[in-house]
Amino acid sequence: MAKNSDRVMEGLQQAPHRSLFNALGFTEEERRKPLVGIVSSYNEIVPGHMNLDKITEAVKLAVAEAGGMPVVVPAIAVCDGIAMGHVGMKYSLVTRDLIADSTECLAKAHAFDGMVCIPNCDKNVPGLLMAAARVNIPTVFVSGGPMMAGRVDGHKTSLSSMFEAVGSVSAGKMTPEKLCEYEEKACPTCGSCSGMYTANSMNCLTEAIGMGLPGNGTIPAVYSARIRLAKHAGYAVMNLIEKNIRPKDIMTREAFMNAMAMDMALGCSTNTMLHLPAIAHEAGVELDMEIANEVSAKTPNLCHLAPAGPTYMEDLNEAGGVLAVMSELVKKNLINTDVITATGKTIKENLEGVRNLNPEVIRPIENPYMQSGGIAVLKGNIAPDTGIVKKSAVAPEMMTHEGPARVFDCEEDAISAILGGKIVAGDVVVIRYEGPKGGPGMREMLNPTSAIAGMGLGSTVALITDGRFSGASRGASIGHVSPEAAVGGPIALIEEGDIISIDIPNNALNVKVSDEELAKRREKWQPREPKVNTGYLARYRELVTSGNRGAILEIKK
Repeated sequence: MAKNSDRVMEGLQQAPHRSLFNALGFTEEERRKPLVGIVSSYNEIVPGHMNLDKITEAVKLAVAEAGGMPVVVPAIAVCDGIAMGHVGMKYSLVTRDLIADSTECLAKAHAFDGMVCIPNCDKNVPGLLMAAARVNIPTVFVSGGPMMAGRVDGHKTSLSSMFEAVGSVSAGKMTPEKLCEYEEKACPTCGSCSGMYTANSMNCLTEAIGMGLPGNGTIPAVYSARIRLAKHAGYAVMNLIEKNIRPKDIMTREAFMNAMAMDMALGCSTNTMLHLPAIAHEAGVELDMEIANEVSAKTPNLCHLAPAGPTYMEDLNEAGGVLAVMSELVKKNLINTDVITATGKTIKENLEGVRNLNPEVIRPIENPYMQSGGIAVLKGNIAPDTGIVKKSAVAPEMMTHEGPARVFDCEEDAISAILGGKIVAGDVVVIRYEGPKGGPGMREMLNPTSAIAGMGLGSTVALITDGRFSGASRGASIGHVSPEAAVGGPIALIEEGDIISIDIPNNALNVKVSDEELAKRREKWQPREPKVNTGYLARYRELVTSGNRGAILEIKK
């Protein structure tokens, strides 16, 4: 069977190409083998990626052993934790599309026959999944794995505890000395941060979709089992090449519906509601966020991983991982088990012999944390399209809430007010002009939510924004409000003191202002330029405004 790489390996016209492969040190025997691109996101700035050199070498060895010609190529990644709370966060989400575009370029330009993608952190995983769907050559994913939880005073902890500790010090609830102890112990190993934040959410959903092997989402970064998994990924891609199983064979509508169900059961990050539709779009599957509440209504929430609860990714791994959660959902026919996966087998075959090893970490489906899923899409006169909340991390007393709006036009001003003691119990903090166009870049709001929690207001103060929320956020934090303020969305029309009504059980988000009054405010509203709009961010803002495919960021898309 003809290979993609024949375009650069075979025939008279390809003599110059072969000369360049000679320059790379490849032999004639190697050139006859399938050309497998190993897309490695290794770097020395992201803790979740500092171990990917070892993963890359393991994949490379296995591909060669299984009869392929491995070539390592790069992908960028940003550490959202390091980028948080300053201009760097404006660049985080846009990297997803840079990663997708650049990987598509590499794979197409060099005629790869297959790929093994090695991501780990927040935008890196969906970016590579988008690229895999576009390129549509046999592809397997193997992530770098989650970080081990830290330990302070005998209790497990993680990065979100660090952000909340800053608020606690400001509130006088923690000493600076204790903060230093947290600083030393919260992030003890390499890997993606240890709770069910965006990176781990996406790595688990990669496995649920079928693009990663069993264990991809949960085997800790420091376990040797992660190296063995990488070798199996190398073997698996060669199997997929032989069987001609491609990403679009795996990433079907049924596979995405499985991922949505797993999202609800695991209690994943709200960012998954941005990424799943974008990945599905590239695979030719349209996911309307209307479906999220339908899936949530019938899918119980089985896991309360940090920060929603006291368990961490290492605990989920020991309990049986993603497949064990799937095995619970299968009991109520909530998973389509006939879909093919990167193992070359169906989910049904992958689930043989799998069981839930710890019902305290993965609740049995007969005894869930909640009868509905971990994420809800809210609508109302503030959010005609969408407002997303991780309801599995919301305190019961905040499932419904009414309070006066405290309005801020950027994240920094809100944080100053929170840490300055100007936000009190009952308030609803509104942060706007932080959307894809307005930011630009749709920053993640972990700093203000953590400040609220650290100040002891997590069960009495709500927050809504047209920016994003991390999986690390907890409390009544409603993000991704669409349309955003920069395009004249209703969130731009809220005034200080307006009463905000949040009703998560009924999926409602409203401001108690008449339609007539909102219409008057709209007539007076004037668009405003973002504070930062230079370099790539200016180009990105143009792409968002034009609806370019490389900027599929609005949730409704």
